[in-house]
Amino acid sequence: MFSFFVKYFGFLKAVPFAARLFDTQLRLWELLTFSPVLKCIDDIEAEVLKWPGIYKSIHKYGGLQFNFNGRELGHIHSNGLLDMRFSRTTKEQLLNEGRATEHHIFKKSGWISFYIRDYSDALYALELLERAFLQNSGRG
Repeated sequence: MFSFFVKYFGFLKAVPFAARLFDTQLRLWELLTFSPVLKCIDDIEAEVLKWPGIYKSIHKYGGLQFNFNGRELGHIHSNGLLDMRFSRTTKEQLLNEGRATEHHIFKKSGWISFYIRDYSDALYALELLERAFLQNSGRG
């Protein structure tokens, strides 16, 4: 559903609050289907917000965004889609590992996408976020 909507109705992101409304509907769907995704997102949020200098905001296209030093580390849409930007070299490494995919829109950039479906995916998402945090903080 998400890919279909982005492909055919992506132009609506220019309409104020349309993307946030769509993300809210995704969240409601996950809740109604008793998906473990929302618990995973909550657990990721709780862990990442413990890291020094990290703060959250609402992503401009909906979802939870993690920031460090005024820059976005990544964001999670309510259907469990984690989007993050890395260097192209790091992106290629992640793609070669086979768990991350090209970003669903910005394929020729450093952006990657990763779907969080269960607890093991949430652990990998935390690894990705930590990698971005360490790179952005000069520790990695």
